[in-house]
Amino acid sequence: MEGNILVAYASKYGATQEIAEKIGEVLHQAGLQADVLPVAGVRDPSPYQAVILGSAVYIGQWPKDAVAFLRAHEKTLAARPVWLFSSGPTGEGDPVELVDGWRLPAGVRPVVDRIRPRDTAVFHGWIDPKKINWIEKWSVQNLVKKPFGDFRDWDTIVNWTTQIAFAVKETELSPVA
Repeated sequence: MEGNILVAYASKYGATQEIAEKIGEVLHQAGLQADVLPVAGVRDPSPYQAVILGSAVYIGQWPKDAVAFLRAHEKTLAARPVWLFSSGPTGEGDPVELVDGWRLPAGVRPVVDRIRPRDTAVFHGWIDPKKINWIEKWSVQNLVKKPFGDFRDWDTIVNWTTQIAFAVKETELSPVA
């Protein structure tokens, strides 16, 4: 797997999975090898030379499986180039502003600070009212007060990934020990 990039994701309803799949597609188009897998399907990220990890955000938090992945593989991730993304805010405007200026939920910041990712991004998300239960629908309408719909900006995702592909290709990544 030398030269491979792991694109791992945590997605409840599939919107973040689709972002991860798009990232994998862009990496492949750039001539790089990439495996796109749910975090629960990754036992050991150490064979990969670089990791892109993305998670949906639910009520300001990453789901438990994404947080568990970060904590379980902290040392491995700290030893290689890592990029992180969150998806979730809906509505018009800058997604970072839509989440009150944070790039990662507070609960993951200590471990992320130790991993030292090359970049963290926040992408617009998609809330499909047909896929969520009535409690989630009520929460979106009354607690987080965000609009339903698909607000993902594919050009932004492609541009971010293209920068990663360039960085991976231009930087001599040392072989994983």
